[in-house]
Amino acid sequence: MQSWRRKSLWLAMSASWLLVLLGVFPLLRLAVPSRPRAGTSQGWPRWLDAELLQSFSQPAEFPEDGPQPPRAPGGGSCTWEACFDASKCRGGGLKVFVYPATGPVSETHRRILASIEGSRYHTFSAAEACLLLLLSPDTPAGQCTPVPLQWDGGRNHLVLGLHPAPCLRPFQLGQAMVAQARPTVDTFRAGFDVALPLLPEAHPLRGGAPGQLRQHSPHPGMALLALAEERGGWHTAGTNSSACPWDGRCEQDHGPKQTHPGATLPNATFCLIPGRSSDALHFLQALQAGCIPVLLSPRWELPFSEVIDWTKAAIVADERLSLQEMPLTRVLALRQQTQFLWDAYFSTVEKVIHTTLEIIQDRISGASAHPSLLWNSPPGALLALPTFSTSPSDFPFYHLQQGSRPLGKFSALIWVEAPGQLPVKLIQAMAGSQHCAQILVLWSSEKPPPPRLPETAVPLTVIDGPRKVSGRFFPYSAINTDAILSLDAHSSLSTSEVDFAFVVWQSFPERMVGFLTWNHFWDEARGSWGYTAERANEFSMVLTSAAFYHRYYHTLFTHSLPKALWTLADEAPTCVDVLMNFLVAAVTKLPPIKVPHATRHGETSPPLAPGGPGLRQEQQPAAQDCINQMVAGFGHMPLVSSRLRLDPVLFKDPVSMLRKKYRSLEKP
Repeated sequence: MQSWRRKSLWLAMSASWLLVLLGVFPLLRLAVPSRPRAGTSQGWPRWLDAELLQSFSQPAEFPEDGPQPPRAPGGGSCTWEACFDASKCRGGGLKVFVYPATGPVSETHRRILASIEGSRYHTFSAAEACLLLLLSPDTPAGQCTPVPLQWDGGRNHLVLGLHPAPCLRPFQLGQAMVAQARPTVDTFRAGFDVALPLLPEAHPLRGGAPGQLRQHSPHPGMALLALAEERGGWHTAGTNSSACPWDGRCEQDHGPKQTHPGATLPNATFCLIPGRSSDALHFLQALQAGCIPVLLSPRWELPFSEVIDWTKAAIVADERLSLQEMPLTRVLALRQQTQFLWDAYFSTVEKVIHTTLEIIQDRISGASAHPSLLWNSPPGALLALPTFSTSPSDFPFYHLQQGSRPLGKFSALIWVEAPGQLPVKLIQAMAGSQHCAQILVLWSSEKPPPPRLPETAVPLTVIDGPRKVSGRFFPYSAINTDAILSLDAHSSLSTSEVDFAFVVWQSFPERMVGFLTWNHFWDEARGSWGYTAERANEFSMVLTSAAFYHRYYHTLFTHSLPKALWTLADEAPTCVDVLMNFLVAAVTKLPPIKVPHATRHGETSPPLAPGGPGLRQEQQPAAQDCINQMVAGFGHMPLVSSRLRLDPVLFKDPVSMLRKKYRSLEKP
C-alpha cells in the first residue's frame, strides 16, 4: 500500500515538472529575440505571438526591420556637437544678434527684443555674434517668415517663440535650435532645443507678480487638491481627504469651481494637471500659487528641463499615486521650491529669455558651466554669474546649505574724491583691526595722490579710480578677500566697531552689514516712493560709506545692472547707496543688518535723502525721484524693512567695562 502511494506521488511530481518545462521553453523562445546578423540594423524583435503584447501596444506600432539609410545632421538628428560651431564664440562668450523684423512687430516681440537687448549677451553686429536669433512670428500657418540670407542651413541659429507657432518644424529648420513653448516630447531634441514655458499674453516684461504662497504648511480650511480643467479653470476638492479617491478624478467631491483662467490661482496643496498640451498654462499657474504640480503622463517637455531638477518642485506620476502618505516635510520642500523657481525663472518675460540664453552659454562653457546646485538653489543661476566663479563656496549664498562660513579677513576700500585728502586717521583705525588684510585707497580725485603714504601694519595700496561715483563698485583685481568694508574719506569708525561688524557679517555673508541707515516709504499724497535718513526704529538701507558686503556684489553691480541705472547714480551721488541696496535686496529678498555706531563730535554727517532733515528738495533734483526711477528699472520695489540691530553681549549693560569685549563702542 505504501509502495503504491510512493509511486503515485512520484508520477504526479514528474507530470507537473513536464508540464512546467513544456510551458516555459516556448515562452522563452517568444520573449528572447535572435541575435542580429552582422552588418544589418537591429530593429524591434519579431515576436512570435503578438497577443502577449495586446495590453501594451498594437503590432502596427512597431517599425519594420531593415537597414536604415545614413542621414546627415538635420532637424531630427541634430546634437549640440554636430550642429553648433562653438569656435565662433570668441573666448567662450556668447554674443547674440537678433534679425530685424520683416513685418509688423507684435507686443510679444517687443518684450522679447527688449529682454535680449537688456542682457549682457546682445550685440548689434552680426559679425561679432556666434548665435543668430530669429523670432518666430505670431502669424497663422502659411505665413512664415522667409529664411534670412545668413541662414547657412540653420547652423548657429536659434528660432525663438514664446507661443507655439506653426512655422516651428524640424524639417524646415535644418540645423537651427528651437526655443519653443510647450514642445511635444516626440519632436523635442534634448540637449539641443530649449523647452520654454507657455506664458499668458499679458505676462509682464520685468518685475512680475510674486509667488502667492503665504503659508507653507496646509491649514485645516485649505483644499487639498485642485484639478485643472480643459476649459481653463480649476476644480478644487474639499478638505475631507476621504472625498477624493486620489486617482485624478475626485467626482465624489463637489467643491467650488474656478473657471476664469488667471483670475484666481488655485488655493490648494496639490494641483493635478493632466498631460494635455492645453494644460501647460495650468502648470505655470500652479508654480505661482505654490501648489505642487502633479503631472499625469505629460505629452509636453517641462520648461528648462535641461537645467531645472523638477523632482524638487513637481510630481510626475501615474494615477496610482497616493498623496495622503507624503510627509509634511516633503510637502514643505516642494512648495518652497515652486516659489523659488517661479521667482527666479518664470515670473517675467525677461527672466524667461535670459534663462534661455544662459542655458546656451552653459553649453558653450562646458566644464565651466553652472553646476546643478546653482540652478536649483536660491538665488538661481541668473544671479550667480559664471564669470565670477562656478564653485558654490565662492558665492555668499550657499554657506548655510553647506554648513560653513566665510574664512579669512576683509579688505578696507576707501573711496577718496575731491578735494583729495588722504584720511590718515581712518587708515590707522583700519590697520589696527585684527581682521584687516589690506587697505585699498580708490583715488577718484583730479588732484594726484600724495607721494608718501603712512606706514601701516597691513599693506596699503592706492588705486587710480574713475571719476564717477559708480566706479567705486567695480570688481577690482586688487581685492583678494571675500569681505569688503566700503568706506568714504569722511567716515569715522573705531577699531572695535569694525571688528564687531566683521564678526556679524561672517554669520550673514549674503547681506549688507552697516552702521548708518535709511528707510523707504510710500508717499500716499504724491503716489510715489520716498526715503529718509531720519532716525527711527525701522530701516531698509545701510549707507555704503561704512558697510560690509561680499565682493561678489561688485561683479553683479558691473555685469548685471543696466547702464541707465549707472548713469542715474552718477548724476546724483546719493543714488548710489540706494542702487547698491536695491541690488542686494533683489538678490537675497532680505533686509540689511544694522550694528551699533558711536556718535562722535565733529563727525561729518552723511548725505541725506529726500524727505530727510537738512536737505532742501531743490538742492538735488535728480535725487528726488531717484528711488522711483530705480523701482521702474527693477520692475518692483525690492527693499525689505527691518527693526533688527545686533549688539555685542553686555552692550550698555550696567556691569564692569572689564567684562565687555568691545568697550570703545560705549565711549562718547
